Amino acid sequence: MEPAMAQPSTPPADRVATHVILHGRVQGVFYRNWTVEQALELGLDGWVRNRNDGTVEALFAGPSAAVADMVSRCRQGPTHAVVTDVVTTPGTDPGATGFHKLPTV
Repeated sequence: MEPAMAQPSTPPADRVATHVILHGRVQGVFYRNWTVEQALELGLDGWVRNRNDGTVEALFAGPSAAVADMVSRCRQGPTHAVVTDVVTTPGTDPGATGFHKLPTV
């Protein structure tokens, strides 16, 4: 009898990835740490980082409803943030990587 071949895993049909740029008062207000907490609570994969232009950038991947919820939460942000714009575009799914804070770019 031949050994079973491992089948490549395919992401669930409802898994999406969304790239987000957040504008406003989003640096120096605990935004990245808050984002990590929220994303982990929702079981998302991806990352968040500050950008030299004063924005915050993130990639959220997971079930479509959880990603939509996270983007909605980002419109408000943590207590001292003032979000003036949220720009979303389709992202590339990083796979099951967990959610991390990255260095500023």
